[in-house]
Amino acid sequence: MAASCHGGTAVLDHGPATGMTARLIALVGNPNVGKSTVFNALTGAHQHVGNWPGKTVQVAQGSWRIPGEARLRVADLPGTYSLLPDSPDEELVRDLLTAPAGERPDLVLFALDAANPARNLYLLSQVLDTGLPVVVMLTMTDIAAKRGTEPDPEALAQALGLPVVAVTGRSGKGFGPLAEAVRRALAAPVEAPAWYRGTDLARTVDPLAEAAAGQPGPARWLALTLLCGERVPGTAEQLTVAAARAADELARADTDGADAELLIAEARYTWSHRVLEQAVRGPLASRATASDRVDRLLLSKWFGIPFFLAVMWGVFQATTTLAKPLQDGLGAFVSGPVSDRAQSFLDALHAPDWLSGLLVNGVVNGVGQLLTFVPLMVIMFLLLTLLEDSGYFARAAFVADRAMRALRLPGRAFLPLVVGFGCNVPALAGTRILKQRSHRLLVGLLIPYMSCTARLTVFAMIAGVFFGSNAGTVIFILYVMSVALVVVMGLILRPLLFKDMKPEPLVLELPPYRLPTLRVTGTQVWQRTAAFLKTAGGIIVATVAAVWLLMAVPAAAGAGHFGEVPVEQSVFGTVTETIAPVMAPAGFGDWHASAALTTGFVAKEGVVSTVAQTYGGDEDNDAAVGGQALSQQLHDTFEHSSGGHADAAAMAFLVFILAYTPCMATLAAQRVEIGTRLTLIGLGVQLVVAWLLAVGVFQFLKVLS
Repeated sequence: MAASCHGGTAVLDHGPATGMTARLIALVGNPNVGKSTVFNALTGAHQHVGNWPGKTVQVAQGSWRIPGEARLRVADLPGTYSLLPDSPDEELVRDLLTAPAGERPDLVLFALDAANPARNLYLLSQVLDTGLPVVVMLTMTDIAAKRGTEPDPEALAQALGLPVVAVTGRSGKGFGPLAEAVRRALAAPVEAPAWYRGTDLARTVDPLAEAAAGQPGPARWLALTLLCGERVPGTAEQLTVAAARAADELARADTDGADAELLIAEARYTWSHRVLEQAVRGPLASRATASDRVDRLLLSKWFGIPFFLAVMWGVFQATTTLAKPLQDGLGAFVSGPVSDRAQSFLDALHAPDWLSGLLVNGVVNGVGQLLTFVPLMVIMFLLLTLLEDSGYFARAAFVADRAMRALRLPGRAFLPLVVGFGCNVPALAGTRILKQRSHRLLVGLLIPYMSCTARLTVFAMIAGVFFGSNAGTVIFILYVMSVALVVVMGLILRPLLFKDMKPEPLVLELPPYRLPTLRVTGTQVWQRTAAFLKTAGGIIVATVAAVWLLMAVPAAAGAGHFGEVPVEQSVFGTVTETIAPVMAPAGFGDWHASAALTTGFVAKEGVVSTVAQTYGGDEDNDAAVGGQALSQQLHDTFEHSSGGHADAAAMAFLVFILAYTPCMATLAAQRVEIGTRLTLIGLGVQLVVAWLLAVGVFQFLKVLS
């Protein structure tokens, strides 16, 4: 276990025992330098995302097999600009690289953006202070070539004293030489050279580094950190005093009166400039690029937000329009041939009625309904991946910066919120990029209002049944409402819970615009779809089994026998019938709707399967559940519960799904990130807000209809 310089811990986990310790390669670099693209290409399907052992910071980890080496562990560490951290994810990078010997990575693979090398070299100088073996991989070389500022890898290697390999993560170019450079570095580890060699600073740092031998952390890093005035717990007091004395001497020797921290920072920049002069072929001064010219329009005050809304409307409209024929076909296939053959197979085995009910009406119809949404999810993930890989999504933080300022949040707070459109759980983990604790807590309360992909399946089903060709527009409106809810609830909760919150300026580096590649896009779409199906599939099967069991148990004596009871008289039907009147003012006071909402509390994917299962379990429902049969039953239910205002009730139901409590996994993640007290407050507030909004929407639309 490595002691953090600020009291935290980071644990070097070598994975499962395999007879020998797996070597760890740490991918390090600034944000948006192509590091994660290289990681995905190197590790392929052999990767997972989870909290780093000893830290509540999520890190992508995977395995990489190179010739002449056992399979290596690769960790894609969070992007950072400095080893002087401002946020939990940056602390992890610092803690891992400066841990005691034996608890650190075996090698650092440093991603250096060839298009913006000056900004990356400052961090590289700090990584060199750790003494770890380093291999530099030049990324974004195609962008640098277009700008005429591409570094020469050989000249850069000579200037740095490190192996340098140019790679293109999107095409895999350069991976062979990169693997060979890593193999050689691991076979004969060499301590990274000191960037300050040959400067006056060496006369001050070297003696301190010698005195720091045996102290916690790398000696050079410890010496420079103490010179900058940083406290390092566990350091001998005499070393801290000696560093303070040396810092004073440095400041007195400077004619401009600068302190030691500023002098060291200036020395790092001087070293960076010298390296660039030796390695960059073209002019060092940056020039306006095509990306810069496009950004002047897309990030402008008047055009930025309308363009973003238009893009998102196009995404949802295209998704629902393109997916509908495929969904209808899959729905008919599941409700027809699949259900019929499953029933015939069970009949041939003389299976009892209760088992047929569980497998056909439960598992087949429940899981089948989920599978009908696979085309929708694939199209949605494809379009969002294209926007992300093109570089446009990173601009969303700038577009949203003004709205975030109203909440006294930085524009970068929009990044974890945008992740919430995919899943609220990793979005909560993403709050660790925020520096202030109050910012992280407020965003953690607001993330559940962001509509995740699990909710999208419910939106698509209900909107498709009630709004037809306008389903895409309805879903777009719901997503706009999601963002509006974040802003409104933030304005309400901030003065109540975080009165002393301080605003923070937006500092975020934008990646260049680029054309997405088929390889990267296909891999990301497959990974996201597979992850959704893996998670949702398990949830659906568990939910189906639980709901079926409750539907099979009679609520009272004389109501029937186990597995042979009308749904309304089962335990499940009785409980949900009791809840239904609460939803009557919103127009969906029917037990089918309350049953779906009940399972939706566990996971929103459960809403879809429960709808199919409850209608499939109706005693008088001999028709296949799916396609037109299920659509008609849904429409009839809402028509009856709303008193003839089915569309208004359906819209209120969608709004309730949007705003009410997140899934249990999100609640668990909230508890980790913001604590039990705030999680319970958020839970109660969401239930109240969802009910009030649903009632308001129904009553308003009822008057208009």
